[in-house]
Amino acid sequence: MFGVSANSQQRPPVDHPDGEVLRISDLSKIYMMGEVRVDALKHISLEFQAGELAVLLGASGSGKSTLLNIIGGLDVPSSGKLFFHGREMTAATEAELTAYRRRSIGFVFQFYNLISSLSALENVQLVTEIAENPMEAKEALRLVGLGDRLNHFPAQLSGGEQQRVAIARAVAKRPELLLCDEPTGALDFQTGKLVLDVIEKVNRELGTTTLVITHNASIAGMADRVVRLRSGELSEDRRNLTRMSPSELVW
Repeated sequence: MFGVSANSQQRPPVDHPDGEVLRISDLSKIYMMGEVRVDALKHISLEFQAGELAVLLGASGSGKSTLLNIIGGLDVPSSGKLFFHGREMTAATEAELTAYRRRSIGFVFQFYNLISSLSALENVQLVTEIAENPMEAKEALRLVGLGDRLNHFPAQLSGGEQQRVAIARAVAKRPELLLCDEPTGALDFQTGKLVLDVIEKVNRELGTTTLVITHNASIAGMADRVVRLRSGELSEDRRNLTRMSPSELVW
């Protein structure tokens, strides 16, 4: 369960008047493992609005990472459609999907995937050098609270700091969608809350539509919206009446 400290201030959920960014229509994904059929996703239909912060909950094997990979253009569904600003991405060519991932999607994974021989600044610059309209790498690192760690290498940073570099790298290209797959999974409780605070800050200050996948139900308190998957099916889709600060979460 998540809780709230006695002196905390709960905030109303954010209203999102800018319209639909993502629409998922009757999406299914089937894997064949030898002769065994695995229905990873079963007829999922969802919409996500501009600037929304959504938490996607589910146990291991619920289909949440499969859904995130399809949204991010890393995988394709067996049936159904995915629309980004009304454009059907499930009908896109491989070149169009590459452009979609490069221009519109920022990924944050459980493991940071930093290049050990590059500094924090250089890791972020890898993205800014290929993006169309990036923010300065230094600006992205300042946004995540690492303005004084620009020249440190990953081995000189804590796990939480490395994850914040990964977030800076993801947002430096100014993506419309930030997709976070278990971003606190490798972190302790206090460090995890700091990382969630950075994700919430990016959503609030940049207006980036943000999807956070997690098995940790306590994280749901920070979201505008909570989506739960169970055995590949949509089992819950609700809006929070109040949106909590990550610092108020307890698990």
